[in-house]
Amino acid sequence: MKKVLIAACCAVLAMGAVFAGGSKDKAAGKKGYRIAVVPKLTSISWFERMEVGVNEYAKATGVDAFYTGPAEGDGALQARFIEDLISQGVDAICVVPFSTQALEPVLKKAREAGIVVISHEASGMTNIDYDIEAFDNDAYGRHFMEKLGELTGGTGDYIFEVGSLTSESHNQWVDAAKVLQTQKFPGMKQYGDKIETADNMNTSYNKVKEVLTANPNLKGIQGSAMPDVAGAALAVEELGLAGKVKIVGTSLVSVSGKYIKDGTISMASFWDPALAGKAMIELALKVLNKEKIENGLNLNVPGYTNLSLTGKVLSGQAWIDITKDNVDDPAINF
Repeated sequence: MKKVLIAACCAVLAMGAVFAGGSKDKAAGKKGYRIAVVPKLTSISWFERMEVGVNEYAKATGVDAFYTGPAEGDGALQARFIEDLISQGVDAICVVPFSTQALEPVLKKAREAGIVVISHEASGMTNIDYDIEAFDNDAYGRHFMEKLGELTGGTGDYIFEVGSLTSESHNQWVDAAKVLQTQKFPGMKQYGDKIETADNMNTSYNKVKEVLTANPNLKGIQGSAMPDVAGAALAVEELGLAGKVKIVGTSLVSVSGKYIKDGTISMASFWDPALAGKAMIELALKVLNKEKIENGLNLNVPGYTNLSLTGKVLSGQAWIDITKDNVDDPAINF
C-alpha cells in the first residue's frame, strides 16, 4: 500500500509539472492554447465581422483565442504584428495576409519557433501548416464573370478591382474570371490593368470615377475587396450610369445593401468572415492536437463541414450570393 501511495504521489507531481509548463506543453487540452487571429486590417466591416466570430468562439469554448492586427492594409505593418506574436510565444497564428510576399519570411520564423500557422485567402503560401478557403477560388471568380457576361450580353469593356496586386485570393478570382471571359465571352474586353484599391471604398470610388470619365462606354465592373463594389456604385450613380454599368463582386449587405436594393449593384457575394474566423481557430486546434487532416474534414462550422484537401489547402462550400431577392433577409444582414 505504501508503494502504491508513493507511486500515486509521483504521478500527481509529474502531472503538475506538465500543467505548470508553458503553453507549448499544454498539449492535452485545447483550453491551454493561446491562438491569435490576424486579419488584413481591422478597420473595415468585413474584418470587424471576423472579430465577432473570434470572440464568439472564445466565449463558447473557453479557448484563449484573440484578434489583433493593423488598422491599415499594409503588409509590412501586418508583419510587425506577427513578429510581436512570435515574441509572446503564442501557440498558433491564424492570418489573412494583406501581402503574401511580405509575410512569408515572418511566418517562416513563426513556424521555426514551433508556432502553428493557418492562413485564409492565401492558398499559394509556403510557410504555413494549412490554408483554409471558404470555397474554390477559381470557381468563385468564374462565377462573377458568368454573371457579368449574362448582364452585359457578352459584349463591351469591363474592369477588375483588387485590394492589392499582392492579395493572392483577389488575383486568383480575377485571373480565373479573365480566362473564362476569353473562352466564353470573346465579345468582352478588359479595359486597362487591374485597379488596386487598398481595400478602401474612397479609393475605389475615385479610381472608378477616373475610369468612367475616360471610358464612358464601360459596361462592367468586377470588384474583389469588400468595399470595392460600394465605391464603384457611388461613382456610377454620381455619373448617371446606374443600370448602364453592371457591377458584381464581393461585399456585405451592411456595406452594399442599399446599392443592391436600387439595382446599381447587380450581385454581391460573400462568405461569412465570422465563420471563417471560427474555422481557422478550429483547424489550428486540430493541428496542435495532432489530429489527422484529410479530405472530408469536419470543423463543425457551417460551410466547413466537408472540406476538400489539395496539398496544404482545405476548401469549403461557403459562399452566398446577395441580390434584390434576398438582400432584406436578416440572416445575412451584417
